[in-house]
Amino acid sequence: MQKFKNNMVIFILAAICLSTVFIGMPSISNAEMDKYDPSAAMIADFIFVRPLGILATATGSVFFVGSAPFSALGGNIGAALDAMIVKPAKFTFVRPLGDFD
Repeated sequence: MQKFKNNMVIFILAAICLSTVFIGMPSISNAEMDKYDPSAAMIADFIFVRPLGILATATGSVFFVGSAPFSALGGNIGAALDAMIVKPAKFTFVRPLGDFD
């Protein structure tokens, strides 16, 4: 019986500790949003995301050329062009630096 009480006390204390962590999470995340630095996102976008976008546009162009006959037969060449070339190109070249929305 004593072991059951000890386990129950440990369980209740653990539940209280975990609940305080989850209650405090929104305030922690709000505090972090105040420290948001857009220049860090711009640097990461320039160094990592833009080169991947250029690679995606080039890869999409290659796949579009390969799939163009089948897309033309299916009557959806415009949709294939948009999905494989236009969207990656807009994401890479038209989107403002650091804007991921």
